[in-house]
Amino acid sequence: MNILITGAKGQLGSEIKELSPLYKNINFLFTDIEELDITDYNTLGKFFFKNKFDCIINCAGYTAVDKAESEINQAALINTTAVKYLAEYASQQNALFVHISTDYVFDGGNCKPYLESDLTNPKSVYGKTKLDGEVEVIFNSRKAIVFRTSWLYSSYGNNFVKTILKAGKEKGFLNVVSDQIGNPTYARDMAKTILDILPQYNSIEKFQIFNFSNEGVASWYDFAKEIIEIAGIKCSINPVETKDYPVVAARPLFSVLSKTKIKKQFNITIPYWKDSLKECIKKLNEQGKQKLKK
Repeated sequence: MNILITGAKGQLGSEIKELSPLYKNINFLFTDIEELDITDYNTLGKFFFKNKFDCIINCAGYTAVDKAESEINQAALINTTAVKYLAEYASQQNALFVHISTDYVFDGGNCKPYLESDLTNPKSVYGKTKLDGEVEVIFNSRKAIVFRTSWLYSSYGNNFVKTILKAGKEKGFLNVVSDQIGNPTYARDMAKTILDILPQYNSIEKFQIFNFSNEGVASWYDFAKEIIEIAGIKCSINPVETKDYPVVAARPLFSVLSKTKIKKQFNITIPYWKDSLKECIKKLNEQGKQKLKK
């Protein structure tokens, strides 16, 4: 199986790359903006003329949620237009197109975990451009999977875990929102799940959406408390309400994702979020020690 990974330097792309040696029957080609500009239709045309793939995994995305409110065109270019291009070329090659979406396609008004079939209603530019990207996948793919995920973190890139670790070491206390509820997701767990289910992709219908996040539910406050506790940092975490922590873009207050569908269809077990967080922080500590040795 020949697989193209776009956005290979992001959190999910980096985790897939690290895991790739374990999948001997897959030939991977990892690309990011330097190797392949997915927003340029003609460049993509030349690239796909020279290269043939069985699967394209699009890990690229505009993820600066607040900046997207003012950089609407740029967010739409990456999250919607580029997705349309990739879906079209995947279709031409009869390749499976795997695309990563977000819990921000929901408005956060639910009182029970979101199913893949629940009504979408994004409240931010970021969420809207990601939902528009999903629509492009539907209309331009022969066969495709959209994974909706939430609160993604990793030992790679910029994310909430790294932000809290850094701020916790520098400050005596932190204010963290306690009334936004969701699922932390370790990008490594998601990467492994995607790669593990690929051999079954022939059983996928024309278009499928799957939710994926780690098991368990938390607020951002809970998440931050656990990060500080696992890392053994002396820092007080103070819970605040969303109204007292103003941001540019609206966030869903409740975005817990149901994983019933993906667990049932592929017979997978998903790790609990606290266990995965421990693994990530352990890895970050090991990376820190290696840097000191150098």
